[in-house]
Amino acid sequence: MKIIFVGTGEFGAKILEKLAFSQFKPFLVITNVDKVAGRKKILTPPPVKIVAKKLNIPFWQTEKIKNLTFEIKKLKPDLILVASFGQILPKEILEIPKHGCLNIHPSLLPRWRGPSPIQYTILNGDEKTGVTIIKMTEKIDAGPIVAQKELSFYTKKEDYLTLHQKLSILSANLLLETLPKWIKGEILPRPQDEKKATYSKLLKKEDGKINWQNTAEQIERKVRAFNPWPGVFTFWEILKNTFVRIKVLKARVYKFPLEKSYPIGKVLVVPQNEIGVQCKKDFLVIEKLQMEGKKETFAEDFLRGHPDFIGTILK
Repeated sequence: MKIIFVGTGEFGAKILEKLAFSQFKPFLVITNVDKVAGRKKILTPPPVKIVAKKLNIPFWQTEKIKNLTFEIKKLKPDLILVASFGQILPKEILEIPKHGCLNIHPSLLPRWRGPSPIQYTILNGDEKTGVTIIKMTEKIDAGPIVAQKELSFYTKKEDYLTLHQKLSILSANLLLETLPKWIKGEILPRPQDEKKATYSKLLKKEDGKINWQNTAEQIERKVRAFNPWPGVFTFWEILKNTFVRIKVLKARVYKFPLEKSYPIGKVLVVPQNEIGVQCKKDFLVIEKLQMEGKKETFAEDFLRGHPDFIGTILK
């Protein structure tokens, strides 16, 4: 069985690692090119490339996979597996393998098609989540469902990192269960219900800015969904017209027991010497934060060094 694995991110890397120690070890990996990352602008290889190198699996890197159509055809793969790749596979490639191209997606499709399903699951407070394997078509994440499994140990307090880890393990296990049946022709894919389709978008740095007009619950979900990237932040006016960025790293919702509200964005002290910020509804308690150019710190320590933070209005 000649399998090509196509992927870029950590989600794909976890799946590749599991595949490599099974009967379905890919003979080739295709991934994106190295990209500059971080403040120091270091050229960084994609996680899938790191795993391929570690496990001595040959790999190709490309900015546009369609440019490799001829080379892939020559290899005559039986199956192409795709996970967190970040590029669209053209029809010419989708038609090459006799067993088709399968995509592993970390949501219960048709919910949260697109590039950020895990973040959107958390942002929207979904009651359940899971993973889906589809037979790929030209339309993104819209192909018929080959296999699907709900995550058993899912709590509504997951952050991106914990949920990503659970879903990647679930995906790898489901894939290994599904492939023998798929190859033998024992699975009849079922179409997705287009009426139930929802879409996630590619996240940008500016998506992390807090809007204090939202409820504390909405903002707290955002803190969990966007950890570690793109991060969640607000601005503190330390001097007139001089603002510093404050990154919120950990937070919780605090329901004020009295029928009293303060201006939206106002900073107060809540029990246990923590920072509370008035939202449209309830308070967001900031447990851990990081001021621009400084180290991350717990709220109580931050207030000792910055008592003037209390009473200000965050923007």
